[in-house]
Amino acid sequence: MLAQQSTTKPDISPTPQPSGLQPSMSPPPPPPTVDSLAGLRALLRGPSRSREYNSYSGKIHTLKWSSDGSRLATGSVDRVVNLFSLDSGRLSKDVTFKGHTGSVDQLCWNPRHPSLLATASSDKSLRLWDARTQHSVATLVLRGENINVTWSPNGECIAVGNKEDLVSFVDVKTRKVAREEQFKLEVNEVSWNCTGDAFFMTTGLGSVQVFSYPDMQLETTLQAHPTNCICLDFDRTGRYFATGAADALVTIWSATELAPLAASGRLEWPVRTISFSHDGQLLAAGSEDHFIDISHSATGEQVLQHATNNSSFTLAWHPRCYLLAYGADRDKYHDARDAACVKTFSVAVES
Repeated sequence: MLAQQSTTKPDISPTPQPSGLQPSMSPPPPPPTVDSLAGLRALLRGPSRSREYNSYSGKIHTLKWSSDGSRLATGSVDRVVNLFSLDSGRLSKDVTFKGHTGSVDQLCWNPRHPSLLATASSDKSLRLWDARTQHSVATLVLRGENINVTWSPNGECIAVGNKEDLVSFVDVKTRKVAREEQFKLEVNEVSWNCTGDAFFMTTGLGSVQVFSYPDMQLETTLQAHPTNCICLDFDRTGRYFATGAADALVTIWSATELAPLAASGRLEWPVRTISFSHDGQLLAAGSEDHFIDISHSATGEQVLQHATNNSSFTLAWHPRCYLLAYGADRDKYHDARDAACVKTFSVAVES
């Protein structure tokens, strides 16, 4: 039986943000697009800036930018959600959300409402937060330890996957589970495509299963990798999606033809996290390797090997510029009081 808890319900349906409740600062204007591989290499290997933000006592499991890029949220093993504001390329912490009793393993922002955030935890709960009020606005207790979460492109539904390979679809307006899908194979990352008419799921068999949505009929199975397919990301322009797997390979696909376009194998450890840049030109991949591999999406060729000196299990490009945020895990011999940190890497782009 599904237990559901919620507080008083402010309206969190996918509507435009009310006037007078704008983010704390205006996001930067989008930079000019660089198309060529040579141009991207020159840009990323040119002037750049790296910053580090400490204050974590445990591993950072997840981080994501809000849809307008004004905020960054992080979730960690120490059961908290930290919210940062971005101003002139620098992050500053706004608030720490508390309430989960287990590690915060995944989070996502409402793509239509840049103040609304969902977090999934091993405590079996899904929590919704409002960055404007700096409070939790709803809590749903689901049927297992949650390990992934994604928000539909229209902002109307949240999909939550748990360790028992059950995916729950939560109606955002009613805050109730609208349907559940139980799978007989290991479910890793889940995501809608950019148009919201297909639902993708990476599996422990190395495949990507593609379902029609909302009827959830299996349309095709892509044998993406020979081993566990771990992560998945869609280019926001709708051209590509990418997968990363335990074979240490990253594969770039056509999002319309569902055909592989390129692959890269420059990492030595399983690929844990991938992210496309705002314009779809770049794909970043992180792992236990002490560098982030940044590829040219169209060819898979390396644009930059960004040294991190740490493992990177979560990363995300800013939705409007070449600013990459990632969680950096300290090694086991480092001071436990500073077990992890958020780092950013950005390039100088003249408008």
